[in-house]
Amino acid sequence: MNLVLERDKSSQFSTIGKLFVDGKFQCFTLEDVVRETKIPGQTAIPAGTYSISVTWSPHFLTFLPLLNLVPGFSGVRIHPGNKAADTEGCILVGKIAGQDVVLESRPAFADLFPKIDEASQRGEAISIRIQDFPDIIP
Repeated sequence: MNLVLERDKSSQFSTIGKLFVDGKFQCFTLEDVVRETKIPGQTAIPAGTYSISVTWSPHFLTFLPLLNLVPGFSGVRIHPGNKAADTEGCILVGKIAGQDVVLESRPAFADLFPKIDEASQRGEAISIRIQDFPDIIP
């Protein structure tokens, strides 16, 4: 399974993007601000390709997708949330994107997670490619 996150909007507070699963639009995303110098809990992860596994999250007390081997970050997950304060470096999903917010996050996650979980249970390799676009200036 191949996920692609296209970061296509940025502000001083957050980064909005679009998530595609195997080439098909899935939902919108919200992350922290893209920065050259990391500020803990306030910086989006570096663009790149990462493997994903589904593991238990002690913070959320449920199984969630985990991005593996993100340089300078740990515990980066895909999960519900609405604003940059909810991310701490993670990727939030939503059905609606607004200025520095994604809405209908739980329904968006409910549509996405079973796809990732089923691929994981089949032993399929899962990856996410995160792409920055020119409007994002670190």
